[in-house]
Amino acid sequence: MLNALLPGTGFLATGRRVLGGVVLALFVVLAATGIWLATGGQRSALRAAADTSSLLWIVVGIGVGTVLWAAVVVAGHLLLVPRGTGRGQRAAGGVVVVLLLAAAVLPAALAGRFALEGRDLIADVFPDDGRSATVEDDDPDPFGDQERVNVLLLGGDGGEGREGVRTDSVIVASIDTDTGDTTLFSLPRNLEDLPFPPSSPLAELYPDGFDAGSESESLLNAVYRNGPAMHPDVLGPTDNPGADFLKLGVGEALGLRLDYYVLINLEGFSRLVDALGGITVNVNYWVPIGGEPTLRIPPDDYIAPGPDQRLDGFTALEFARGRYNLTDYDRMDRQRCTIDAIVDAADPITMLRKYQELARTTRDVVFTDIPRSALDDFVDLAFLVKDADIRSVVFDNSVIDPAYPDYDRIRGIVFLALNPPAETDDTGDEAPGGTVPGDDAVAGGPTDAPVGGTTPLTDEDLAALAAPSDVRDACAYDREAAALALLAGKPPTAGD
Repeated sequence: MLNALLPGTGFLATGRRVLGGVVLALFVVLAATGIWLATGGQRSALRAAADTSSLLWIVVGIGVGTVLWAAVVVAGHLLLVPRGTGRGQRAAGGVVVVLLLAAAVLPAALAGRFALEGRDLIADVFPDDGRSATVEDDDPDPFGDQERVNVLLLGGDGGEGREGVRTDSVIVASIDTDTGDTTLFSLPRNLEDLPFPPSSPLAELYPDGFDAGSESESLLNAVYRNGPAMHPDVLGPTDNPGADFLKLGVGEALGLRLDYYVLINLEGFSRLVDALGGITVNVNYWVPIGGEPTLRIPPDDYIAPGPDQRLDGFTALEFARGRYNLTDYDRMDRQRCTIDAIVDAADPITMLRKYQELARTTRDVVFTDIPRSALDDFVDLAFLVKDADIRSVVFDNSVIDPAYPDYDRIRGIVFLALNPPAETDDTGDEAPGGTVPGDDAVAGGPTDAPVGGTTPLTDEDLAALAAPSDVRDACAYDREAAALALLAGKPPTAGD
């Protein structure tokens, strides 16, 4: 049994010191490597888990290592059995050996299965032959010298009984590639007249912003579905024209170049949260579960106010999307809190422990144009984001009028959020700042210098917009608000 736990000790006990020393030394090296990968080397482990070639070699290594370990256990047993041992004792020893082999082979087989499932997941979600109208498919260094990577996060409502997909959640995550500090820009689903870059063929089709013939079908949340339906081949070969429409439009609206998109269908969102073991959020008011405000159908129930509430997948989905008697902006706030809670829940140990379930869920509900070649960089970025600041800029009706949006102002807010004006220097003079790219600016990235005109902002604008709110602060527990909500009592439900 000691030879099974510390391979090579059986050989040492029988006087085969060289063989025993070599086997034991190899085991110590492998064990130390495993401990390092589970602690300080988590980044290397996840980089390997995100590479299909590495995963294949991992499966081969697991198989070879298991066979060699089994050979050491059997050989050690045979060498250690003393002469004259009776049949009963030999049989008992054989049973112990079989149990030891099973104790090692079964976990090894499970680990190999996980590796193969991970390989299939990566191949399905990040195909080598993926086509995109907005991603360079032959770029060997996807991040290059970029100071920021901008990812469009979409929540789609596709599912059973729904026609097409509307993206009711539209958030851009702008991530600093050096620090992982992230700023989330949340756009309302009812934003109108979405513009497109002048160099895009969409600008010729929609010179005054996106228009699908009626106001309800021309909102931001309808672009993903209606744009490709009206002009299916305008952007050329692409696996997801709706996402490319939004990347170009939202990027132009914010004055950013959007590098990639990630779409999660709400139909599978609850399964994703369940695979993580749930998320923890603060609830400051009664959040409706179900209900249809346009038809005045009351909710089925409510999530009660309270701190550090553990939500399963179903409840987390309702927390993120409930809006009966609430505004779209309330929902946008909770969506950002949900993202932050998922970041907290998705620690590396949980990801590895829940890997099989997460792999099955992710394959069905997540769609993206992130190329496989960029996964190593995103693993490194994920470790930075995990411990970095996540801030937020919300384009609600206190900042813009979604029916008549001032896109110059929106671009100015984004520019200032990512490039805050310098503070007053030692001489008392105000450092340069306070102007943002105007109509003639190139919407290529947040660090691009203004080209052409500028849009001046007032001192009040600068004070309000230069420092976006911290998402964690915005999602903190408001004891007073929650207490008032509880005192007011639970609102009526459909069963009342």
